[in-house]
Amino acid sequence: MGDPKIYTRGGDAGQTSMLSGERVSKADPQINAVGDFDELSVALGFARLGHPKREPELKDFQKKLYQLSATVSYTGEKHAEKFALDPGAVKALEKMIDDIQETLPPLKDFIYPGQTEGGCRLHQARVVARRVERNLALLPAEKAQASIPYINRLSDLLFVLAREADMEAGADDEAYRGSGGKNR
Repeated sequence: MGDPKIYTRGGDAGQTSMLSGERVSKADPQINAVGDFDELSVALGFARLGHPKREPELKDFQKKLYQLSATVSYTGEKHAEKFALDPGAVKALEKMIDDIQETLPPLKDFIYPGQTEGGCRLHQARVVARRVERNLALLPAEKAQASIPYINRLSDLLFVLAREADMEAGADDEAYRGSGGKNR
């Protein structure tokens, strides 16, 4: 007997199933959020390839995205407490940000992404995380608040990780100086 088929035809009419079993439109904001988490996970996968030093941490972030995805994939009054992130998850990201920032030169200007491939992959994941955060704000408050703080801090962390990857590859920040200034 072979593997089960990947296609079910269940979504051909524009509906899909939530984790809790309810059928909803594929345009539902919760389904959109699940897709956003999936896209961010792929971006983190590329970031893992671009900054191997941080592969274990980036993979852990992907795992947490599955948890957040499950949390928003319930409808109605069902609560997905079993998928909730550890209460210290946001604080752990903040500590990592602080630890990495101590190793980086102070940032005084906006910077251009693109100094190294690894840094650029992390910046790409960062902007995907920012979009995820904006779209999460469209969810009901209890679902949004279960996810937004983590994604907000994750995007901050991805920024400092991008700078770290660039610096470790020997590239300096390229500062934006505005229309009248010179870029370094």
